[in-house]
Amino acid sequence: MASRHLARSIAMQSLFEWDFNGRQPGELENISQRNFEEFAQGLKDTDFVTELLNGVSKNLEKIDQIIAAAAPQWPIEQIGIVDRNVLRLGLYELLFGNKEAVPPKVAINEAIELGKAFGEESSGRFINGVLGTVYKQMKAESGEEEAQEEVTEEKEDEQDNG
Repeated sequence: MASRHLARSIAMQSLFEWDFNGRQPGELENISQRNFEEFAQGLKDTDFVTELLNGVSKNLEKIDQIIAAAAPQWPIEQIGIVDRNVLRLGLYELLFGNKEAVPPKVAINEAIELGKAFGEESSGRFINGVLGTVYKQMKAESGEEEAQEEVTEEKEDEQDNG
């Protein structure tokens, strides 16, 4: 198993346990440390796991709002706990992570694979649907921003030339 994939697995398992036990403040670090020792003694990139866990916990409210908007027929607490935490992890990487280190399509694919490995039979499709929806919205918004920038630049050129 590649080290980044293993790191994501550890992060997902830690988020799962933290969520299952009521998301107690300060407990996520203890859970992740125990999971490192139990499942990933040879993992060298523990900083990546820490980045993922801190990023998800710091942005949890925003991430859950995005899930609610992308899957309105599924209230966040009704989404299976594995799927919910895989989505949180995937959305953190997709929206807040370093896009040069982890391109959006890689973040989506990794989340789908985690869903298939740890979730139910339909988890991969569900995760793909939600993350795909968010990714399409991101592309549309960035395309609109780029188009708006071009219009602004054209107007500035016209004013400079006029």
